[in-house]
Amino acid sequence: MDVMHRECRFMLALRHAEERCTEGLLATRNDSHEPGCEGMWDRVSCWPHTALGQNVTLSCPDFIFFFINKQGAVTQSCTAQGWTEPEPPYGVACGYDNSSLTDVDKRLYYLAVKEVYTVGYSLSFALLSAAMLVLCLFRKLRCTRNYIHVQLFASYMLRASSVLVKDVVLFSNEDTDNCGSPTPWCKLAMVFFQYCIVVNFSWLLVEGLYLHTLLLVAFFPERTYFYCYIAFGWGAPALCALAWVASRLLLEDTGCWDTNGSTLPWWIIKGPILLSILVNFSLFVSIIHMLLKKLRSPLVRGARSNHHYKRLAKSTLLLIPLFGVHYAVFAFFPDEAGELATRTRLYLELALGSFQGFVVALLYCFLNGEVQLELRRKWRGWRSERLLVQSSKQRQQQQQQHAAASGGGSTRVSLLLRGSAAGTQLTCSQQEQTTVL
Repeated sequence: MDVMHRECRFMLALRHAEERCTEGLLATRNDSHEPGCEGMWDRVSCWPHTALGQNVTLSCPDFIFFFINKQGAVTQSCTAQGWTEPEPPYGVACGYDNSSLTDVDKRLYYLAVKEVYTVGYSLSFALLSAAMLVLCLFRKLRCTRNYIHVQLFASYMLRASSVLVKDVVLFSNEDTDNCGSPTPWCKLAMVFFQYCIVVNFSWLLVEGLYLHTLLLVAFFPERTYFYCYIAFGWGAPALCALAWVASRLLLEDTGCWDTNGSTLPWWIIKGPILLSILVNFSLFVSIIHMLLKKLRSPLVRGARSNHHYKRLAKSTLLLIPLFGVHYAVFAFFPDEAGELATRTRLYLELALGSFQGFVVALLYCFLNGEVQLELRRKWRGWRSERLLVQSSKQRQQQQQQHAAASGGGSTRVSLLLRGSAAGTQLTCSQQEQTTVL
């Protein structure tokens, strides 16, 4: 099986044609300085050195037959102002035109999108790491609901890291077209990327299933369900990734596995994602219906029950970005669409979608009332403990100063007593001397 994509074979043939043109033009360089037009490579054909007033006609290059099977010819004239424009244009004569600047515009657009989603995934990774740390460290926040949130945060972190790793391995250089010899590392990066994408959508589905079960069933073994969620959230994507690898090896072992030329590998990844989106959307509608029904029921007219279901309703509305419902807009979007539609999809899926983890971490951790209450309680406890430590240190310093002051006073009194005793002895000795005299 040919391990090089058709696009890569085209790029390789185009590169070889440019090299042959450059070598040929250097070998036939016009050193006589006669009036004429210098030979050139116009990114499609190689035009030789031509005398003034001459016309040159070239057939369409062979490498365009990778895409278009069309025979034709293009003519240019050498004038005093230089080469004229090709007649007829390449797009008419050959069905292909690589001389325009549209590919430069595309490259600039893709580089801009790449910079945006790199920033988005980096910020999401940092905030998700902090959110996981908060939910894992505080004991009062340890419950099944937050355990599922932690798994979701981990899936978003894996997704962000897989995108960044894939870019480093496949597109470390901005000028690379990724048409070199494929390495096991680039294929491994693509396997990791596909696995992390499916993992993220599977845990989005688990979030919807858990909330739906919480509303539908009054009492259920949360620990048992949680173990089932763990097996589904991490195990099912592994099976999809293994099936994708097998289909790639058997059907499309080309390049770094970063293109979709065959239908089956594409559906092995896209199918579960679309299924999770559809199931999540149906769960979202069902949850909204159940919450409205419970809020209108006379059995839950109490203040506490009503407040509880209103909180659930608010959480459900926040689940719109969490469930990935917005992905349904582009779920069945064809890859071979128009330029404007493709750019719009890339911008929404990559640029804006990269900040989804950032938004989820804010909504379900740092803007959560329970988390804020626990953070404030820990902050007050830490400040109180710090004030107690400072006050105890000040008390110890005061006691040491008082002890030092008391010790200095007793020393001065003893010195005075010794001085008076010595004076008394001296006076007595002087009296004795006087008596003897």
